[in-house]
Amino acid sequence: MTVEIGQSAVVSVATATLWASPQEPDEITAPALRVPSGVREWVAAMGRDLRVNGLGDKTLSQLLFNDEVIVDEIEGDWAKVVVPGQPAAKLGERGYPGWIPLAQLAAPPEADGEDYIVDATATALRDEPDGDVTVPGIILSTRLRKVGTPYRGWIPVAVPGQKDPAWVRGHDLSSADRTQAVDGQAVLTVAARLLEVPYVWGGLSAYGVDCSGLVHLVYRYLGVTVPRDADDQSDGSTAVDPADAAPGDLYFFAKDGRNIHHVGLVGVPDDNGDPTILHASGVYGKVVHETFTGDRRATLIGAGSVPLPTGVGAVGDGAEVGTTAG
Repeated sequence: MTVEIGQSAVVSVATATLWASPQEPDEITAPALRVPSGVREWVAAMGRDLRVNGLGDKTLSQLLFNDEVIVDEIEGDWAKVVVPGQPAAKLGERGYPGWIPLAQLAAPPEADGEDYIVDATATALRDEPDGDVTVPGIILSTRLRKVGTPYRGWIPVAVPGQKDPAWVRGHDLSSADRTQAVDGQAVLTVAARLLEVPYVWGGLSAYGVDCSGLVHLVYRYLGVTVPRDADDQSDGSTAVDPADAAPGDLYFFAKDGRNIHHVGLVGVPDDNGDPTILHASGVYGKVVHETFTGDRRATLIGAGSVPLPTGVGAVGDGAEVGTTAG
């Protein structure tokens, strides 16, 4: 099956970047455009200033292996898509729009089976148990579907565009049909696994992430869909007084009456009782956990609480938050 206009497709590389327009490969961008995608190499090739300040007119977001898109146009080697799993009310009700290399998409696999979530920061798909790598860099929060019988700790999973399954280490996965309740500490525990990850504008992976991407990725791991961008995350959460914000809630920031430009996770107060924030920081160029600074206090405009799964099966059911917020 081929990718067709008006139909669903899925991402067939570990991480696909959503671009504002079709890109011509150059020395820096080429790894992010190829198959298999080389997002780690792309991030490593960029200096901090380019990662933080130089991508604003190019990169919009990223998608993970198996993520669904709706194909609106095909122009040469590129597809214009919307991403239903990344709500963006200000950009349209269908999801986040942008461009992806056509070669990084495939028709959805026709497979029934149990769904798993990648629990490792990164893993790989292989052609057979302990065999050659076919899809490197499969990251935390990626959803995979088991399509056969496990073998000695390896699990066969469906691969978009391929008849035969790939194999992944079972200890790198957890069931998507989880049974435990989720609290703010669980949010921070997942986020802490991404400390020191480079800040990348539009990033949504364990190789590079921006402020709202970190929030989206962490909550996605826990089975909760939040909007992709900080302003939509504010609209889609329940407002709370910043003084009453609990660990795992969201802090929102804006300058001089302008729109929200930054979001971070409320951390546990430090030893002096001062508030802390775990966030992807452009100032530091990476994900950090820090006590509030004067600038953060000066630009803090509010806080929000995201409803969390509370019962059996809730995480696997995938709660949604703010998907129609305006």
